[in-house]
Amino acid sequence: MASESIILGIDPGTTIMGFGLISVLDNRMELMQMDELMLKKYDDHYLKLKLIFDRTIHLIDTYHPDEIAIEAPFFGKNVQSMLKLGRAQGVAMAAGLVREVPITEYSPKKIKMAITGNGNASKEQVAKMLQSMLSIKVMPKNLDATDGLAAAVCHFYNRGKISTGKNYGSWKSFVSQNKDRIG
Repeated sequence: MASESIILGIDPGTTIMGFGLISVLDNRMELMQMDELMLKKYDDHYLKLKLIFDRTIHLIDTYHPDEIAIEAPFFGKNVQSMLKLGRAQGVAMAAGLVREVPITEYSPKKIKMAITGNGNASKEQVAKMLQSMLSIKVMPKNLDATDGLAAAVCHFYNRGKISTGKNYGSWKSFVSQNKDRIG
């Protein structure tokens, strides 16, 4: 019997949230959709978070993914940017948790490594490799959509392997794996 699943990949952001969906049938990937949620025009940070949550819920309710792969925030020098990115990731994760879709978090380096074989690859190199792998005819203007798609493809390649990524299937599992965040 054929096994079919859908993976939603998300690149969280408060300026642009990129996402991509792939279907997997008998261990073969096919692009379903990739797009971006443009948030630049909104000044209210809380409205941006609500829009991220709402779009993620909409994607889950429309496509019924079996799993979500999300890019973890990288550690940068700007604390305010990290805080905003973490909030964006958190509300996207909360949407998945509300709908009880298992979530796996991947570092940007791990995603790049899975797609290109080089953890330091550029966004452009990742996009070109995805274009080739999935026969994408028209590439998006911004590379946030391909970053979201890359998270989904990374998850496809890492399913069933022992992972250092964090997996969340419920609020309880999130809390138990993030005791340092609860306080």
